[in-house]
Amino acid sequence: MASEVTIAAQGLVKQFRTRHGKVTAVDGLDLQVRGGETFGLIGPDGAGKTTTTRVILGLLSRSAGQSSILGYDSMRHTFAIRERVGYIAQQFALPGDMTVMENMRFFADVHGVSRGDRRRRIAELLEFAGLSRFTSRLARQLSGGMKKKLALACSLIHKPQVVMLDEPTLGVDPVSRREFWNLLGNLRAEKGLTIFVCTPYMDEAERCNRVGLMYRGRLIACDTPGAVKKTVPGHLLEFTPSDYERTLEVFQNLDRFGLEGILELQTYGLMLHVFVDDAARRQGEIEAALATQGIACQGMREIEVRMEEAFISLVRRLREDEWTSQPSS
Repeated sequence: MASEVTIAAQGLVKQFRTRHGKVTAVDGLDLQVRGGETFGLIGPDGAGKTTTTRVILGLLSRSAGQSSILGYDSMRHTFAIRERVGYIAQQFALPGDMTVMENMRFFADVHGVSRGDRRRRIAELLEFAGLSRFTSRLARQLSGGMKKKLALACSLIHKPQVVMLDEPTLGVDPVSRREFWNLLGNLRAEKGLTIFVCTPYMDEAERCNRVGLMYRGRLIACDTPGAVKKTVPGHLLEFTPSDYERTLEVFQNLDRFGLEGILELQTYGLMLHVFVDDAARRQGEIEAALATQGIACQGMREIEVRMEEAFISLVRRLREDEWTSQPSS
């Protein structure tokens, strides 16, 4: 199964009608997710991640193109897909007035799990999710992280081959986010499931085998996290200038200050990330140029490119290409 295409989309389009006309939420998306991998669909709010997921699941109709899971067409075989896929929606709501155990039994009933199988499966899943000691606690009394774990356990009750999760860690504290991702890693290693995750958190992309970066309904990159980060040219210097505004003026006038080899500038609060062609050489030149303006560079160092920097750089280049391709008036 590991070499097979489990989730597929070809030329997928989803448009919504509004009072102002049609809005394209998914724009000609091509996607292939292989069996047994963890695939992350990454992008900011409004990029089209949730819509893409719902169309592939058959929860929304598509406007054009094709989509399927395990070879079952999203529009024609929705029942077959639901039998084989575990899904946690972005606003997944557990019945709060039911206990952990009652929730598990409820979802076992929903998925038609036989009485002979449910006791063993529920026990295994509660142990897997670390909830065995909380079976009598009401769902509404669980912490945010524990609710996510219970939702995951409920989505696995029918032994799905594929698990699709829409922003499963949204609003969860960092420790619980890490614990949840550890569960996903264990799930893939032990069960060999295909895991498809939508998330706005760029750091979560590092935990995926492959990622697709979405922007304005389009897939702008799709590869391993390492390969995506290598698309960013040059080396990355990080520092905090003593005078932020004046430093920006310097980088807006590179020729005036004799600076060369500056490929890109990104801002993070009061910290600057500068992409350069040669880190060792350009670091000294930048420090010297800023020093002539009375600006000190605090903590300047070369750092590894993260997915966040790669995404910003890709979007910037996309916008520049769109701008240069526009016909002049």
